[in-house]
Amino acid sequence: MPLKGLDHVTVRCADLARSRVFYGEVLGLRDGERPAFPVPGAWFYLGDRPVVHLFGGETGGSATTGSFDHVAFEADDLAGTLARLERMGVAHRRTPVPGVRLDQLFLHDPDGVLIELNFRG
Repeated sequence: MPLKGLDHVTVRCADLARSRVFYGEVLGLRDGERPAFPVPGAWFYLGDRPVVHLFGGETGGSATTGSFDHVAFEADDLAGTLARLERMGVAHRRTPVPGVRLDQLFLHDPDGVLIELNFRG
């Protein structure tokens, strides 16, 4: 069974509205269609793929999912992203990768999930 790519990441969030603002306005993902599951949530799209699934009204992690550290996205426009994060007051850390043409930004979503943004070139 060869893997073809990452499908999505699911995040448990205490405040669904606050997380919608983060994933939509801070990261720029599109809030889109989601099946009528019996629990509150949202799906955020990158192009035509729902890459982030939110479960609303959930606090803390799950004992069944183990040690999850972060999720990373490839991104464009480092200067514009830095300006937007500053304007929105979103704390972040910039880390240039030694010996590689890659800048990384690290920030946390409202529930503490570590987000990595990779800017190549």
